Amino acid sequence: QVQLVESGGGLVQAGGSLRLSCAASGRTFSSSVMGWFRQAPGKEREFVAAISGSGGSTGYADSVKGRFTISRDNAKATVYLQMDSLKPEDTAVYYCAASSAAWGRRVLPASYRYWGQGTQVTVSS
Repeated sequence: QVQLVESGGGLVQAGGSLRLSCAASGRTFSSSVMGWFRQAPGKEREFVAAISGSGGSTGYADSVKGRFTISRDNAKATVYLQMDSLKPEDTAVYYCAASSAAWGRRVLPASYRYWGQGTQVTVSS
C-alpha cells in the first residue's frame, strides 16, 4: 500500500513559479515510476511528467517541456515538480501517482495504481 500526499499548490500570476511536492509512504517508493498528471475542469486527466525509480530517466508532455522539471529524493520518499514560466492554461488540479508498470507506459493514467488527493494550481493572466 502506498499513500501519496501533494502540497505546494496555490495562486500565481502568469510567468511565475510554483514547486509541488508529493510525499509518499510505503516500502516500494524507490522502485516506483512516479508521475504528475493534471485535470482542468471539463477536461480529461492528462500526463505532465514522470521520473523513473532511480531518477535517471525523466519524461515530459510537450506542453510543459522546458518549463517544468520533475525530480525525486528517495531518501525522503518525495517527488517534486518545479513549475516555471507558468501560463493560465496550466491551471488545473495536479495529482501525483505511483506506478510499478514499465517505463514505456508512463504517460497512461491506467498504469498508475496509487494516486494522491490532488492540489489546485491556478495561474492568473
